[in-house]
Amino acid sequence: MPAKNTASRYGWLSIALHWGMALIVIGMFALGIWMRELSYYDPWYKDAPAIHKSIGILLFLVLIARIAWRNINIRPTDDPALKPWERTTAHLTHIALYGLMFALMIAGYLISTADGRAIEVFSWFQVPATLYDLPEQEDIAGEIHELIAWALILLAGVHALAALKHHFINRDTTLLKMLGRDAKSPTDHAN
Repeated sequence: MPAKNTASRYGWLSIALHWGMALIVIGMFALGIWMRELSYYDPWYKDAPAIHKSIGILLFLVLIARIAWRNINIRPTDDPALKPWERTTAHLTHIALYGLMFALMIAGYLISTADGRAIEVFSWFQVPATLYDLPEQEDIAGEIHELIAWALILLAGVHALAALKHHFINRDTTLLKMLGRDAKSPTDHAN
């Protein structure tokens, strides 16, 4: 399978970015929920947030790379069976998913740098605090971060359900293309 997309399917790089980011976002959501339950005396009290922040910064860099790759690469054609409203909804959903990820990461950055300290990324490098000491910055950014995280997970769930609906009910090629398969109907692949 080629790295670049074709008119009939996504290339391996787009597929790896899509599924890799999906798994990491779900993992980060679960880690965030779990971290909220930690007490001060828990051995993970400091390590879990440090891991969450480090992965968040790396995920932000991957998100930028993913959008750049998307912009220099062709997009496989939509399945011809899609209705105009489905095409529009899919396009708007992708924009919303990217927007929510950016907003989530910016809110996380504002939480982590509220006290003016840089974010240490796995002892590899630091991301400096550029905006800090705003009134209630950590609390407000924290509430926004949580709300956006829930919105992102819910929208990603709807996105996944829509892909499954297209695959199992509509029997079109929407999901197949993100699995690296050529844009033939599922029944064509069975033959």
